[in-house]
Amino acid sequence: MALIQVNFMSGSLMRTVTVNVILPADKLPFPGMPVKEERPFKTLYLLHGVFGNYTDWVSNTCIQRWAEEKDLAVVMPSADNMFYVDQPGVNNYYGEFIGKELVEITRRMFPLSRRREDTFIAGLSMGGYGAIRNGLKYHDTFGCIAGLSSALITKGIDGRKDDTPFFLEGRAYAEGIFGNLGQVKGSDKDPEWLAKELKDRGSEIPKIFMACGIEDSLLAANRAYKSYLDEIGVKVTYEEGTGAHEWDFWNRYIKKVIDWLPLEEDSAGLSSGNVGI
Repeated sequence: MALIQVNFMSGSLMRTVTVNVILPADKLPFPGMPVKEERPFKTLYLLHGVFGNYTDWVSNTCIQRWAEEKDLAVVMPSADNMFYVDQPGVNNYYGEFIGKELVEITRRMFPLSRRREDTFIAGLSMGGYGAIRNGLKYHDTFGCIAGLSSALITKGIDGRKDDTPFFLEGRAYAEGIFGNLGQVKGSDKDPEWLAKELKDRGSEIPKIFMACGIEDSLLAANRAYKSYLDEIGVKVTYEEGTGAHEWDFWNRYIKKVIDWLPLEEDSAGLSSGNVGI
């Protein structure tokens, strides 16, 4: 398993960005086994949550081992605390970066499949919102979306106040991310509007997987979005499990996401994941 740190100049963000890439290109066949046919890798773009960065998933989960078993490439960017949406006033086009530029440049850098059905996006918390929002907005690029404990905070966001001790829950922070809060509903920052718009247009909607812990404060928001998708006739695979807003839950459920994705059967071979015969 190759774990590669990439630094490149982003036109969407107008600065150098750092990305981790898991690339299962160094797996050796067991003696006597045929050499596997080389072909472009199916790819998961995997997003972190608030306070995180491009190292989170590798540091806190078994994503490397599970990706290697399935010959899955995984691209893990950073997006500060900006919810993976565009903020034109300060040239932070995080949505464009995730949904377009990052996909294009990593496909030029690595042997990644260019097919929609081989390209996936997922994330946790803020990254769960980012995966759902950008997976739907860039539905021609992504064939599958997975949101774990997704921070679906846009519903009712225009009612936020600033009398809160935690800046993430305040109105000023939300305005810095989403702009005029009265205009979020019915925009491309609204996951409900995005899903309804695709449904009404008859567009091909990516397959969707959602999961949330039953002790998570975001459970109600995730249940509400799942119910909304059911109501408008958009299929979603939805699970709840024990756990709160924590890595133990996300480690278990990113494995479920990988098992849910349309990947190859486990591919045996000699790799860094093997510790014996």
